[in-house]
Amino acid sequence: MIAALPSFGATLWFLGGVVLFRFIWKVGLGMLRGMSSPLPAPPPTGEMRRINVRYRCGVCGVELRMVMAPDEDPPPPRHCLEDMDLVAPVD
Repeated sequence: MIAALPSFGATLWFLGGVVLFRFIWKVGLGMLRGMSSPLPAPPPTGEMRRINVRYRCGVCGVELRMVMAPDEDPPPPRHCLEDMDLVAPVD
């Protein structure tokens, strides 16, 4: 007598489930490893950092893009004897 074998469709579903499980497992472990790694140390004080910030003068309308600064949130530059307005970070 022939032994009862699972159908071809059931075998495909099982293999698809195994592949999906492995994919979700790998992605989940990668995310957990990414969250558990420590942040890099900040650069020493006074060293220039890369930033992308755009400012606009409220008086005359001139625009300025700042790409390097000694800290992450620099004070706004002055133009026409007033502080410039933050427009938006540049992507």
